[in-house]
Formats: sequence, structure tokens, C-alpha cells
Amino acid sequence: MRIDHPPPRRSAAPAGARQPYPVLKTKVDRRSETFQTNRETALKRLEAIEKALAKANAGGGEKYTKRHIDRGKILPRQRIELLLDRDSPFLEIGALAGVDMKGEPPGTSVVGGVGTVSGVECVIVASEATVKGGAITPMSMEKTGRLAEIAHQNRLVGVSLIESAGADLPNQDRIFVKGGAGFRSLTQRSEQRIPTVCLVFGSSTAGGAYLPGMSDYVVMVKDEAKVYLAGPPLVKMATGEETDHEELGGARMHSTQSGVSDYLAEDELDAIRLGREIVSHLEWEKGAYAAPRPIEEPVHDAEDLLGIASADVRTPFDQHEIIARIVDGSRFSEFKPLYGNTLICGWAHIHGFPVGIIANNGTLFSESANKGAQFIQLCNQAHVPLLFLQNTTGFMVGQKYEQEGIIKNGAKLINAVSNSTVPAITIMTGSSFGAGNYAMCGRSYEPRFLFSWPNHKIAVMGGKQLAGVLDIIQRQSAAKKGIEVDEQKLGVMKAMTEQAIDKQSEAMYATARLWDDGIIDPRDTRTVVALCLSTSYNAPVEGSTSWGIFRH
Repeated sequence: MRIDHPPPRRSAAPAGARQPYPVLKTKVDRRSETFQTNRETALKRLEAIEKALAKANAGGGEKYTKRHIDRGKILPRQRIELLLDRDSPFLEIGALAGVDMKGEPPGTSVVGGVGTVSGVECVIVASEATVKGGAITPMSMEKTGRLAEIAHQNRLVGVSLIESAGADLPNQDRIFVKGGAGFRSLTQRSEQRIPTVCLVFGSSTAGGAYLPGMSDYVVMVKDEAKVYLAGPPLVKMATGEETDHEELGGARMHSTQSGVSDYLAEDELDAIRLGREIVSHLEWEKGAYAAPRPIEEPVHDAEDLLGIASADVRTPFDQHEIIARIVDGSRFSEFKPLYGNTLICGWAHIHGFPVGIIANNGTLFSESANKGAQFIQLCNQAHVPLLFLQNTTGFMVGQKYEQEGIIKNGAKLINAVSNSTVPAITIMTGSSFGAGNYAMCGRSYEPRFLFSWPNHKIAVMGGKQLAGVLDIIQRQSAAKKGIEVDEQKLGVMKAMTEQAIDKQSEAMYATARLWDDGIIDPRDTRTVVALCLSTSYNAPVEGSTSWGIFRH
């Protein structure tokens, strides 16, 4: 999916106000067979992703979409478009969550992301009412949880566009206990002065009724919004009381009697207008601002990124070439270029935002781990956000490297990543294996945002390596027991293991499970990172000088 709109332009300092960084040179040969193969493979993968996105964007399909429109309603994605400022970008999160997962619709029953409303960057969450009536599935619960996390980490105003049937009851055992965290998040954000706005377009039942109930501002659409803990049939069964939808939980009742609604909208367009008005009067201010810098387009063409990144992650490529196509003016000030050269570290700007870049250029050795840890400390000292470009097979193994202290040195890098407090953004440009995933700020290390390229692979180790390890273990076990190895059986097991691990390593498998925030077109990397940086500056940008024990 291409992002057509750049992030908002920022004021620039006079040219020459600061000493510019050196411009990176390129060695890319567009005519080479490797470049052409990489490009063709990338385009095929992007085509498959576009097809999956088209299916997810279709919601519940033609039948349910038509029924929704015939009722005079606006489709969820159109509601988002109307809410956003004209011509402003929308950074969608988890667009392919649930894809190819049993019982989950592609994209789940929620659409969400970061967009600008009345000049304010907000987290927007919209019920996909054409999918199971917007019922919450296990993966849509995970997705809304991730969106809440983004709002909390980046101090973003939240806007919810609700029309939900509540929990998907057949999956209640996978939703009920964890689902309460969403309500907790709403109330915690309110306490932290991070406003939440809820626009109710239709039914918001049972647990869904607490979404408006716990939001700071609530708008309900007249004759359409229905908010109650139990609908008329359940009330009849529980108490014997006869009631109708409007008396029990209609928008007018909540606006005039219960007080759950703060604004009664005439229709959906009026609700969206009121939502924009509410955000406007918040007078929201960002928590930090970067010093203005001139914004230069990269010298080298982003189109080359399709041919640079290896189609087969086992084939290395130079991350300098990636950096040269995403940073302002292709300018990069490299740190310790002659030391620990399997990890590139250095400073640059992206759309005027300062950033410290950490990129893999091979396996992590002790030197590169020590270098990375020091660089993270320097970026924290200067309050500079971090960008991780991850393409790693992990830390180097073997007797020599163990004796040199690869464990303690790797631990320094992981310690630095764990305790760093400046915003971190991770882009998976290739492989992500073993503890390299952790050291390069993988999902469990809570980067503000994490996106993948289509060629991305993620696992404890490659399928061939893992199958080989299991083969060795089986043979050793047989030898200890004094029994003969069944070569045919072992061969089948090895092949099945390799095939399973390779499938589970694919980018589409990972994004379906929200191991990332989405798969992006490599050519969009500069824009995506700039949007993430701009979003991150809604919260204070402050580095840490406090670290865990570094073993020496």
C-alpha cells in the first residue's frame, strides 16, 4: 500500500545555519541481475499484499456493505476520511491483522491508525460494522489494544467511531478477561489528561456500552445510536420488563435523561462535524518540538529500494544504501565507522526530525554490540529519537566468541535498548532471527512503531537451521539409547519442520498476528518514518541517563 500524502511540512531554519552531514554515495547497479531479481520479487510480493489489503478493505463483502449503505449509513473507512483533515495522511495500523487466521476476518472488525483531525494528530479507531456487526473478535481486541498503546505511549488524543455488537460471543472465552484492559486504558488516559472522544453511530451493546461511558466526550447520532448494557430481549428475560430500543438506550434518551451523551447529532455527518469541533477546542499542544532544519529530498531515488533489499534474506545487502534513500539530502554522520562495522550507527534527519540510526550490516559481534550500546546512550543524552533498521541473523556463536564475552556484550546492547527512553521506531528490512530481534528493538521492546518490508522473515532461527538442530538432537538421543535412527522418518520430520518454520517466518504470517504494525512498500519508508516521528513528538522527548548494570 503506497502512502500518497507526505507528513505536514515543518518550518525550516535558514540554509547553512548548521554544518551539514556528509552525503552518502551509492554503489547500486540498476542493471545487475541481482538488482533486477530483487525488484521483480518485491513487486510480486507487493501485489500479493495489495490483494490481501483489498479484501480487508472490503469489510464484510458486497452483501453486507450494500445493506449498510441501504440503511443510509456511511461506511467505516469513509467515516474516517470525513473525520480527517483534507488531504492529510492516515497511517493505518494492523491493516492485515487476522489475515488467513481461522475464524478471523481479514483486517479484523476494526479499522484504526493515526491521522490528523482539526490539526491534531489522533489515534482513530472505527468499528467495521459490516463485519459481524462490528463485534469484537480476539484479534480485533488485540488490535484495539495496540492502538490504545500507541495513544498512551505517544500521548495522542483518541477518537472512536463506534457501531459494535459487543463481544463475538462464540469467542467469549478468548475475549472476556483480557477485554477489560481496554476500559482501563480509557480511564487511565483520562487521568493523564489525554482526551478521548467517542462518536456513536449505531448499536454499542453490553461491554461496548462502556466505550462511550468511559470516554471524555460522547456524541450520539439521533435515531441510530443505541447504547445499553442489555438490549430489550435480554431485559425481558432478566427482569420481565417490556421496553424498546429508544427508551432503553437511544441517543435522545442518553442526551436528555441519563447524561451518557454530551452531544446529540442530527445525522452521521453532523456527528463527524461535532467530533472535529471537539478536537479543535481541546487546544492540544505537542509535548516536544525538534529544532527546525532545512528539509531536503534524498539525493538517491527511493525506487531503488525494491532492488536493493535481498529477495532471499540469506543474501546480505548494504544498509548504507537504504539510509541514503530515506534521510534528508542522503546526509549521514556515521559514528565509529571503522569499529564494529556489522552495525551501522549515525545521525541524520528525516523530514527535518533528528534521528539516530542503528542498522544491521551483518551478524552482531561483541564490537558491534558495544558500539550500539554507546550510541544509544549518546542519543539519549541529546534527546534524539532512534530508528532501527533490522536485518539480523542474531549474535555470533562459537567457542571463540563465547570466550570473548559475546553474552555480556550482547547484554549491554539489550540493556541499552531496554532502558532507552527516547522514541524508537523499528523497520524490518530483512531477517530478524534470535536475540538479534531483541537487541534491535523488536516488538517486545516496545518501539513506538514497528513496520516490516515484504521480504521480512522472523523466527528464533531459519527453518533449515532449526530443522538441522532437531536432526542432531534426535541422532544424539538415538545414540544414547543405543538404537538405530529411522532415516526415512527423520527425513520426513526434518522436511515438515523446515516447511512449518519457513511459513511461520513469513511477513504475512507475522503481520496477521500483530507482530508488526503493518507491511509497508519500501518506497514509503521515508514517509512512514516521518509520520511516526511527528506522532512521537506529541509526548515529551527525553532521554535517559539511567541504565542497568553493564557487565565488564
